[in-house]
Amino acid sequence: MAKPYKIPDFKKLYPEAGEEIIAVLKTTERKMQYQEYDLKTERTVVDAENQKVTVIPSREDSYERLAEMDIQFAGEAPGPEEQVLRHLESEQLHKALSLLSDADQYLIWQIYFEERTERDLSEELGCSQNAVNKRKQRILEKMRCFLEKL
Repeated sequence: MAKPYKIPDFKKLYPEAGEEIIAVLKTTERKMQYQEYDLKTERTVVDAENQKVTVIPSREDSYERLAEMDIQFAGEAPGPEEQVLRHLESEQLHKALSLLSDADQYLIWQIYFEERTERDLSEELGCSQNAVNKRKQRILEKMRCFLEKL
């Protein structure tokens, strides 16, 4: 297909073809143009009487064109079952955290929620990074035990 909305002269292209075949070629060409152009282009309709311009959006669009226009796509949202499971897990985690001492809660909060490093915490707490790591491991093990009981 050379140009959109222009149907080639099939009689010149295929002089030996009969009228029936030429009619099928024209119909097929128009269907291809509909798929390639009509669905993918927006139209502007001007109503001179009401002095109103209406833009009819395309019914089909390419990802590349939408990305060029900086249109954001919705991400994969978790289903209702997954949301309920996450909520239940979150509740259990908060219960397990509440059973820890204040010092243990502080350490876990700083590492996992404030995203501080063990080295940074070791300087603040006045101990080695290895000691902070061992303490974190013991706290996590306590929490696993709490979660098994819940």
